[in-house]
Amino acid sequence: MSRKVLLGFAAVSVFALGGAVGSRVMPAGSVVEAAKLGKCTGLPGDAALKGYLGTAPGTGGDAGGLFHGNLMWGAVVNRDGELCSSATTTSDPTQVWPGSQAIAKAKAYTANAFSNDALPLSTALLYTFTQPGHSLWSLGQSNLFDPKFLAPPSGAGGGKEQIAGGLIFFGGGVPLYNGTGQIIGGLGVSGDTSCTDHEIAKRVRDLASLNPSGGATADDITYSGADGASIFTHPLCHNTWRNGLAIGEEVNASGY
Repeated sequence: MSRKVLLGFAAVSVFALGGAVGSRVMPAGSVVEAAKLGKCTGLPGDAALKGYLGTAPGTGGDAGGLFHGNLMWGAVVNRDGELCSSATTTSDPTQVWPGSQAIAKAKAYTANAFSNDALPLSTALLYTFTQPGHSLWSLGQSNLFDPKFLAPPSGAGGGKEQIAGGLIFFGGGVPLYNGTGQIIGGLGVSGDTSCTDHEIAKRVRDLASLNPSGGATADDITYSGADGASIFTHPLCHNTWRNGLAIGEEVNASGY
């Protein structure tokens, strides 16, 4: 195929893509940019995510923890692992733990990375698998978080349409599904105990109508004290609640 024919084909492709997304004018050489449009379709944007985070603590009973789920970072990635949105429950993002921004983004990436249509795996369910002596020990070294995709304390920016990576194996990350049961991304929540993070993530997903086909609790957190030991067991946290019921308290330190 000659260079002239190739250039003509590219021009037609750009025109077709532009038509597919409406009357948007596509600059020259923007085929790749056109392909990016719609990659976060069906997922909550910043404003919607902030609304869900604010509503979640008041639905489903006490979320427990230190702040009862009222001081949270949330993040959403698409199926490609690219960051689509992030937000805090507060109007002043600096009042949420700054370290929780990276954790929320990594939880979203993790929940999406290790779930599929058939099996939703919240980050809480991966806890035991990744402990020393278990089959996925050292998994956390495989996809490290890139800190250049963090937003400043103001919350602005922060790696949109980029893959920040990062793997977290405790409560607060859940996969997201469309109405036909197909996985379309992941949600991460951080800012309280890991148990409370999971409760809020689960509620946000439900509020957004992005549950797996098995329902809101298909990949719910499990505790050995309440549910019996299993490979999916997660430790208790301070002031642990699940689905509005008090579960217990983390064991006191001893032997130090």
